[in-house]
Amino acid sequence: MIKEFLNDPTLLLNAVGEGIYGFDLSGNAVFVNPAAERMTGWKADELLGKKIHQYHHHTRKDGSPYPADECQIYCTMFDGKHRHVNDEVFWRKDGSYFAVEYTSTPVYKNGALIGAVAIFRDVSKQQQTEVALRDALAQVQHLSEQLQAENAYLISELNEDWQDSGLVGQSHSFQSMLEQITLVSQTNSTVLILGENGTGKELVARNLHRLSNRAEQPFIKVNCAAFSANLIESELFGHEKGAFTGANERRKGRFELADKGTLFLDEVAELPLEAQSKLLRVLQEQEFERVGGSQTLKVDIRVLAATNRNLWQMVEQGSFRMDLYYRLNVFPIRVPALRERKEDIPLLAANIITQLNKRLGKQLKGLSKATLTKLANYDWPGNIRELQNILEREAILSKQTVLQLSAPLSNEQSNEQVVSLDAVQKQHICEVLKRCNGQISGENGAATLLGLPESTLRSKMKKLAITR
Repeated sequence: MIKEFLNDPTLLLNAVGEGIYGFDLSGNAVFVNPAAERMTGWKADELLGKKIHQYHHHTRKDGSPYPADECQIYCTMFDGKHRHVNDEVFWRKDGSYFAVEYTSTPVYKNGALIGAVAIFRDVSKQQQTEVALRDALAQVQHLSEQLQAENAYLISELNEDWQDSGLVGQSHSFQSMLEQITLVSQTNSTVLILGENGTGKELVARNLHRLSNRAEQPFIKVNCAAFSANLIESELFGHEKGAFTGANERRKGRFELADKGTLFLDEVAELPLEAQSKLLRVLQEQEFERVGGSQTLKVDIRVLAATNRNLWQMVEQGSFRMDLYYRLNVFPIRVPALRERKEDIPLLAANIITQLNKRLGKQLKGLSKATLTKLANYDWPGNIRELQNILEREAILSKQTVLQLSAPLSNEQSNEQVVSLDAVQKQHICEVLKRCNGQISGENGAATLLGLPESTLRSKMKKLAITR
């Protein structure tokens, strides 16, 4: 089977779901795959050897002409540059058009440019969904503002509901994220949760499950970075007895355990390419086989994925599949970093202290005003996870009911160390100058005693404002 693919790679090109065109340097079509035929209505026999642009790329969405010399696909043939376009349309044979997203990539042979390949997909439904979601978000925003104007108490009640979930905050960016969670939670759509480490991506995933109609079913988490390339497939899809060394019994994978429920793929960017291919099939077909097995298993799952990396950049680098990216990126939700929502720190701290009181048996009442000021002036590279760790440390150490910071935060500590070093240097140089009666150069001068060139000592004295 592998030899067949190697001998005839068009078998693979004809099997993919995206449309593919191949062009020579004259702009004539030399390859058209079946997916392109289905999307445009033009058969390969009608396009091969001809300039495709004049058939279904001749006009822009507003009906204005689109000259061939401005076509981004043709431009790639002339300058050899890769392009990604997502704001154009292709016209079908029947006169209708569809929104298209495409990439044009130069093709080289022996270092010489010989043509280009265009890969495209129909994004009409995606754009319609985005428009509907934006309209829904606008409506939600309008209702939210109306409620706030009429009755502030209702808003506080809403915040209390979210506090039970661990998601707290009143900043605009955070409230927008909550609205997105509310909108998509009742659907079965795949959600891609984006954000830095420590921002609470898993908490978002758990609340999407909690608010969905699958809330009574399993929520299964997989950390894709925690397993080697050899073990990740077994973890996801399970294995049969004897499938590999150490497989002493049959084992269900996470997909099987998540049947009827939700599967959360944390750090999905760390999946190896082979596992990405199998994941794509499960998302498309909702079926898979265990490692070492031949029985096809059907599942009904909703997939949530999270990453702190730029997946599209990984697609362009070839380390993440484009088709899987589109499957996962149906509804992206970005979790804001803590430095972007510092006004939420008092609410977050109060929520964390409530949890610490229960866990540590404390009766802490809150934070001092000075402590809150210091927390607000910090950049929080570790986000909410770092805030939790700092407050837990202070809760353990504190003998009072109001928490105070017992140690400076990382950036404060760094600044103190720099000032302290300068102070020590200044004091030492002053003492040596006093011993030398202010003499800098010469055998008995301060520069010789300090082991420094005269010019270096004078420069340090100027920097530290030392006068003789």
